[in-house]
Amino acid sequence: VQLLESGGGLVQPGGSLRLSCEASGFTFSSFYMSWVRQAPGKELEWVAGIHADETTTEYADSVKDRFSISRDNAKKMVNLQMDSLKPEDTALYYCAVAKGLGPGSLRGQGTQVTVSS
Repeated sequence: VQLLESGGGLVQPGGSLRLSCEASGFTFSSFYMSWVRQAPGKELEWVAGIHADETTTEYADSVKDRFSISRDNAKKMVNLQMDSLKPEDTALYYCAVAKGLGPGSLRGQGTQVTVSS
């Protein structure tokens, strides 16, 4: 299983970023996929998830109405569009299979998002 994230960076408050994740090594189209994040000194936090149907999505309250998750099963990719970014969104963002929080969860190496003026 390989999950490769990209798209992180430094952005000012109120700005936008789009994260992408390329998946390989498993039957991507069969699995629920998530984005999770970890801020310095804090626990891993589930951010958003999308079912295998490419349509049904779920969000943490902290990002609802600002972030949008999508996936393309044919391309084996999952994306996270992040708008109206806040300094508290600063974290290392991971693409994950299923919810991505438990021991042994499958996650990528992460991409850093920093929101600062």
